[in-house]
Amino acid sequence: MTTRKTNVMFIQGQPDFGADSMIHSILMRHLDRHQYQVYAAANRGDSGKEAASFKVLEKIPNLHIRPTHFGPSTYFRSPVAVACDTISSFPPAMLSLSSLVRYVRKHKIDILHGTQKPRDAFYGVILSRLTGAKMLIHIHVGVDLNWTKPITQQWAMHQADALVGVSEFVSETAREAGFDPRKIYSVPNSLDLSDWDATDPNSVRREFGIAVGTPIMLIVSRINPYKGHEILLRALAHLKQQRNLNDFKLLIVGTDDRSSTPGGISYTGVIRALIADLQLDEHVIFTGYRSDIRNLMAGSDIYTMPSYKEPFGVVYIEAGAMGLPVISLNNGGTPEVVQHGITGFLSEPGNIDELATNLHLLLGDRELRQRMGEAGRKRVERVLNPTNMAQQMHQVYQQVLQRDTIRG
Repeated sequence: MTTRKTNVMFIQGQPDFGADSMIHSILMRHLDRHQYQVYAAANRGDSGKEAASFKVLEKIPNLHIRPTHFGPSTYFRSPVAVACDTISSFPPAMLSLSSLVRYVRKHKIDILHGTQKPRDAFYGVILSRLTGAKMLIHIHVGVDLNWTKPITQQWAMHQADALVGVSEFVSETAREAGFDPRKIYSVPNSLDLSDWDATDPNSVRREFGIAVGTPIMLIVSRINPYKGHEILLRALAHLKQQRNLNDFKLLIVGTDDRSSTPGGISYTGVIRALIADLQLDEHVIFTGYRSDIRNLMAGSDIYTMPSYKEPFGVVYIEAGAMGLPVISLNNGGTPEVVQHGITGFLSEPGNIDELATNLHLLLGDRELRQRMGEAGRKRVERVLNPTNMAQQMHQVYQQVLQRDTIRG
């Protein structure tokens, strides 16, 4: 007698392919097909332009994709704009939902798996209620009721059968926010190393005219006050002024995140002014948006992002995959990813002198950089890999399916 496979459907409402979509795509690819049939209700895009996330999902073997209209996004938009779009898109969205309900019932979907984003979470819970499938909300950021302002989002998170944090730090923020601890789990993110092998390490020096032997540091992120650009620059200024260290370059990769600043001002402008004030102009290079992060990492010596309360930091394991030691802060989910003294160094938040000391240690010791970089690569290979993440998520799925529904 054969046991029926568990059928899981991912809710992919966002058209873009961010870090959360990447993690979900890794799960879609690596869930054991002897145990699971994997589906995805995915946003195909609007105005004839195929969504970036849909293009990625189409390439995953043995994934059944169901194009779905999810209605308007609520992220960073005014209530008036959302209301107007909701009215205009209500008929097609409801038609799509009704059709998807029939699809879920037909294929006997057992688990719906979506992100904490308001539209995806709400849509998934409604679908769960109408079909009897269990709903799991995968939380990729620390839970703060200030960002869960949409009442639909808070309601959905309370009604979901499981909340899964990408780190124990994220899961703890959910408990502190008042969500039922009985349904909160932690499953660390992972990285598929097939896309993170060595490339030309000299291309970065050629492109930016950086001399051989000059250590290159790299920070890749949205440019906003929480990623640590300011404290990093102040630590570098400390090295230059107090320790007479002048031979280094910092590549700042990324674009403005205007949603994170008062009045939507350019934080890049703030950072540029600080660089001039600290007399670091000759040491810092802004690259803007780059799609070749692997090449940039291959040509760098240190990855540093002293981010404040980083939920997990997928970029830290990307750096580890490319053999880079990491310098960051001892807070958020970062200590669960970066092992202090083994794969990098962690300083206490706000301690510029300690951060500067850690930078100085790595900038001046090539062998230490290499040793920590190799340890970071091995950690990704042995621990933070897709097989482990898929197996841990499998254990969560089975517990949720065997447990009575917990709501409220």
